[in-house]
Amino acid sequence: MTTAKRAVARALYGSRYDSVPWAQRVYVRPGERLARELQWQLRVRRAPVVSLDEYRRQVPAGAIEEFISCHLCGETRQQPLFTPRALTARGRTKWSYRVVRCPSCGFLYRNPNIRPERLGDLYAKNYSQFLSGGYSRRRQRRYRLTMEAFDPILTDGDKRRLLDFGCGSGLFLDLAEQRGFDARGVDLSPDSVELANQRLTSATAYHGAPEDVPEVAEGGFDVITLWSVLAHLPRPVDDFTKFRELLAPGGVLLLLTVNAASLHLKAYGSDWNGFTRNHLMFYSSSTLPLLLRKAGFAGVTFAPFYGDTIESGTTRLPETLRRRLRRSVAASDGGNMMRAMAFADRQAVERWGPGREVVRLDG
Repeated sequence: MTTAKRAVARALYGSRYDSVPWAQRVYVRPGERLARELQWQLRVRRAPVVSLDEYRRQVPAGAIEEFISCHLCGETRQQPLFTPRALTARGRTKWSYRVVRCPSCGFLYRNPNIRPERLGDLYAKNYSQFLSGGYSRRRQRRYRLTMEAFDPILTDGDKRRLLDFGCGSGLFLDLAEQRGFDARGVDLSPDSVELANQRLTSATAYHGAPEDVPEVAEGGFDVITLWSVLAHLPRPVDDFTKFRELLAPGGVLLLLTVNAASLHLKAYGSDWNGFTRNHLMFYSSSTLPLLLRKAGFAGVTFAPFYGDTIESGTTRLPETLRRRLRRSVAASDGGNMMRAMAFADRQAVERWGPGREVVRLDG
């Protein structure tokens, strides 16, 4: 958050909310949710809509980039909205890119985007080191909270087959084997896979894409999980069509990703923490169903995300502000992360859908 924005917030709210963690302030300060929603509507209304050819003339593309149309609805027009960037200590640009909105379906995506064959250029060779230490402890807590949000699907594995796509160093596979799943994982980082197999007992991680691994390509999975992976996929329709083929009858796919309806995005624009160096596409509860329908899924349901400390009971917020935060998230669909469960077929909806608000996708 910039110094100018902090000054505006202090002028509006005084020091009363200074003790509230920065990530939670946008949800608990009075009137801020409505103000941020209005700010977002004005941003969208004022942003120009241009043809793809005109956009190409305005925006340079790097050697590893390509211009794309909307993957979800095929719209070629572009509505430029954001230019995320990261700076060095000396103020030089480390990386930057442009994010556009589809004027037809509202999908947010990076454009120009990364060519699929050059995706590895975004990841350091020692990426597995990033997935260890404090990151791993925070990440496993988030996995547990997500598993609880979708109880009882992940409560007892009972030898059901599970595939963790983008398994990294095996943090979730560790939890899955503890709960009795017959678990497998795939990842494109060889050093991460090596670390995963050192950690695991019964589960196994493989290097490569699902179709490259015979034990995975045979399919028949009861559960597929994608934790913080969806935003990294340059060809999401192809990938999700493959996931649907890998699921057994009655199977489900669970995912966790940054939420493009987040109040943080609406408040902070290009400074949103969901715009990271290696994120390509940004989904919400209104655009994810478009992807799932194209890939052949029968339905989807969502679990609101209130934040790790709120859900784990470790927050220092007083109870009045906890309730206000939950109301803000529920009213705006604005949690900073999105949790969703997609149903492979009607059998899956009938088995796991009761008691949940299911968006039907099968006609």
